Parts: sequence; C-alpha cells; structure tokens
Amino acid sequence: MADITVGVDLGGTKIQTVVLRDKQVVGSERVLTPASSADDVIAAIVSAATSAMTAAGATLGDVAGVGIGSPGHIDAAHGVVSLSPNVAGFNDPVELGPLVSKALGGVEVHIDNDVRVAMLGEHARGNAAPYSDVLGVFLGTGVGGGLILGGELREGRGAAGEIGHTMVKPDGRMCSDNKRGHLEAYAGRKQMEVHARSLVEKGHKTDLFKIMEKKGRVRLSSGVFAAALEKHDKMATSLIDDAVWALGIALASAQNLLDLEAIVIGGGLGDRLGAPFIARVADEIRPQLISPEKAPAILGTGLGDLSGAVGAAVLAGG
Repeated sequence: MADITVGVDLGGTKIQTVVLRDKQVVGSERVLTPASSADDVIAAIVSAATSAMTAAGATLGDVAGVGIGSPGHIDAAHGVVSLSPNVAGFNDPVELGPLVSKALGGVEVHIDNDVRVAMLGEHARGNAAPYSDVLGVFLGTGVGGGLILGGELREGRGAAGEIGHTMVKPDGRMCSDNKRGHLEAYAGRKQMEVHARSLVEKGHKTDLFKIMEKKGRVRLSSGVFAAALEKHDKMATSLIDDAVWALGIALASAQNLLDLEAIVIGGGLGDRLGAPFIARVADEIRPQLISPEKAPAILGTGLGDLSGAVGAAVLAGG
C-alpha cells in the first residue's frame, strides 16, 4: 500500500478529517467539536483521524504524516496553538502537534493556521489552482483568510491574510477579539449569533433558535442559517445582508491593495449558501474597485467543506 497522509480541519463547530492516497480522498470522518476542554478536542481529533483511516482501509503503519489546520496563533515549529477563542481550551497554549502525535503512535504531525491550510488545499487541488495571486476567505465560526502571492502561500510573520480583522465599521459590532467593527463581527457565525441573541433579548422575533434546537445543534450553524433563509426569516435575512455588505467593503479593499486575479469564498457559510451568496458578494465588491475593468474572479471553493482537511493532508506531504 502506498504511503498515505491524514488531514484534519479543526473548527469551532466541527472536526473534518480526510485520508489521501495518491492525491485522492479515500476516507473521511466528521465529528462535532467538543465545547468542553482542550483534552476533549484532542481526543475527538484522534478518534476522527482513526475512523477516517479505518474507512480508507489503512492503519497507522501506512501513515506518512498528519496535517492539522487549526484556528489561532500557530507555533508550527513546536506544534503549539494558542489564542483561539472559538475552540474550547485553546485560548491558552496547547501542544496540539506533540499530543496528537503521541496519541497516534508517534506519527509526524504538521500544523498551521486553518485558513492558510484551506487555501493551500484550494491552490493545490481546488478552484485557486489556475491563479498565482489569489485570496481565500473562509466564513466559519470566525472569518479567516489565506493569501497566495506569486504562486506561493504567503505566511508573513505569521498573520498574513487575516482578513477577518479588517475594519469595516469604526465602533461597530463587537468582534471575537473584543475589538469593534471588524469583518468577523458581521460575517463570522459566532458573532452573528451573539448579535442575534442580543436582538432577541430586545424583543425581536426569529425562528433561528427554534431551527437550531430542532436540528439538535447548540450553535447557529451554517445549516441553521440556510434553513432560516428558506423560511424567509427576517432576522436571518438581515444578518446575511450585513455579512454581504461587510464582505464587500473588506474584499474590495483587499483587491484595491493587492490587485488579485481571484478571490475564493468558502467556509461553512460560504459553501452552504453557495453561488447566489457569492454572486451577491461579487456585486457588492465591484462598485468599490479602483479598477473595475480588472475585477478579480469571485469564486466558490472547488473542494467545498473538504478544503481545510485536504489542505492539511497536502501540508503533511499528500
């Protein structure tokens, strides 16, 4: 059997794993991210990775490496993650790489920022492949970005591509980093839920939380938003309108600065709402461009919700 690589996409809501053999996905597993502790999150990663290997008919002895894309501040050299408020227990430093490696019998584990890893996947195997200068924006629990310049993933000093903390409205809504007016405050599901709850407390009506309970979710997932939009829920519609507006400002600013060939929009919300949502964002971007005749291609992901996990497997050599 050829060597395989395992990719893990750690998110605030779900953990997606894939197994790659000869650049093809041959096994996968998805579980909900525990909301309890870092130890429980690590155990869930190990369990999901093991299940994906079983689905692929593989064993640990076949694994050449494991890649993990994680939100937060990444010390890739030591496998440490910190300052990740959307994952339980990950605000403080967590030795994610070494702990997962130990649990998986010592296999080599590589880690990087989850969105940079997702962009690596899209550039290697997805819709970003034809482009040398492209920004990936992933709308999940938060909002992250990955930047390809000159055909290479731009790391900078560790924070390149962090479009989620672009200012779109001074003194606007509170962001997850306790600062106001960032893109993530309007287009990240966690902060969208915070705002929705505050509106409910003020007497506004919505079916968002009824749908959430019916689906057995503890958070407003992308699927919950999609279901509410289908019911023409006014609050859900307003929240998505705000996300489109904020994305238009942030992405037009990025385009005016970088003169990109393409922008890829993904993540749970981008993938679930799909082409109509992406078209609305494109319409919001174009009037704000300094060179509208050279507007970038605005694309969805080619790998869908596997972008991050496939990218993590690529990070590990897949």
